[in-house]
Amino acid sequence: MNNLKEGPEGIFAKFADDTIIVGRTGDVEEVRRLQKDLDRLGQWTNKWHMEHHVGAWISSFRERGRRDQNLRTIDWNIPTMERSLSSGLYWLSQPWISLASRIHDVLIVIQGGYYPILAIVGVPVNVVTIYVLLYKDCGLSLCVRRYLGAMAVADLLVIILDLILRHIPIVYREQFYFLVSIPVCNIHAVLLYAATDCSVWFTVTFTFDRFVAICCQKLKSKYCSEKMAAVVLGTVTVLSCLKNIFWYFMLTGWYWLQNLPWFCAVAGDVQRSRVWVTIEFLHHILTPALPFLLILLLNVFTVRHILVTSRARRRLRPHTNGDGQGDTEMKNRKKSIILLFVISANFILLWSALMLYSIWGRVYDFGYRSVYLDEFMRELGFMLQVLSCCTNTAIYAVTQTKFRQQLTNVLKRPFAQIHQSIKFTY
Repeated sequence: MNNLKEGPEGIFAKFADDTIIVGRTGDVEEVRRLQKDLDRLGQWTNKWHMEHHVGAWISSFRERGRRDQNLRTIDWNIPTMERSLSSGLYWLSQPWISLASRIHDVLIVIQGGYYPILAIVGVPVNVVTIYVLLYKDCGLSLCVRRYLGAMAVADLLVIILDLILRHIPIVYREQFYFLVSIPVCNIHAVLLYAATDCSVWFTVTFTFDRFVAICCQKLKSKYCSEKMAAVVLGTVTVLSCLKNIFWYFMLTGWYWLQNLPWFCAVAGDVQRSRVWVTIEFLHHILTPALPFLLILLLNVFTVRHILVTSRARRRLRPHTNGDGQGDTEMKNRKKSIILLFVISANFILLWSALMLYSIWGRVYDFGYRSVYLDEFMRELGFMLQVLSCCTNTAIYAVTQTKFRQQLTNVLKRPFAQIHQSIKFTY
């Protein structure tokens, strides 16, 4: 222990052949100092091929939080090594951990491959989608293309800011530990949550636009236009940025590299303040709880209108000669309606777990503790939420024939050019 490159900032208590790190963690700086000692000790033991059991200390708080629901597992005295690939593998090797902890650690291990693959697929897929929607004729109106293009841009930003710059560094914490020395986390949080709000509320605005187009024929000519879509999307973007400025003041600039529940360090008085807890609770109500409710209601009203209109048209339409020919107008609307419902269902299904856990966490902070959700719900919610940023392209390709054709042509073009170059060379 005497040959550590730098001396410990805390206290190393030695008992026979064991060494225990002792430290008081009352604020962010004390947590950072204690974590630095843990990391330094871990590097030293790895260098000399010795065993270190940080898990025993972590587990005392982890299991205590599950036994006593009056204690949250996001206290400052939890080391930030708990959510990483190496710690997940370590905990899975322990036979005594609870079922909920084992599920949590299985998800952490899965995230080690899931998040990088999702990033590798999600970035080019959204870039190609943006190109096709903006520059190719994909059989959709200019208004719809404007909304879908904005959703793809927002999804791309979420993949970069949330998946690549947040979740992957947390899972591979040892490789991204240098981030703790870059004090820009609160700025990152503002941009991330603003992009997330845009992604969610762009879905709401698209749903409302289709609701007006289908159910409100008098407003359709005025509202469902490319110019109005640009105004709506611009307004949502500005409001989303303004709404999330509070994160800059609530969080510090230091990366926490852990979702407890934030990925930035926060001061102790902020965490215990009912004012900040209330503000964050309202944040989770506005995104995604309120959009969740609005999308459900708009789709219910749309379905109701379609059913009523269909029955009325069948009564008024002359009987066919039995050749099975249907209503041409309803057939033309069919693909647009399917696109609307599939996008809405995709959002609702993939955001449900994270929405429930986020709202539960803030209600829990207010003292309503009759229900307890394990941490694996949070990890599952994050995995599904980032997946929602990569699924819209597949939805467009399945439901829109012309989009699928244009997407196929764009993807084939680089290979066709390579083939032509090889053919010309030989």
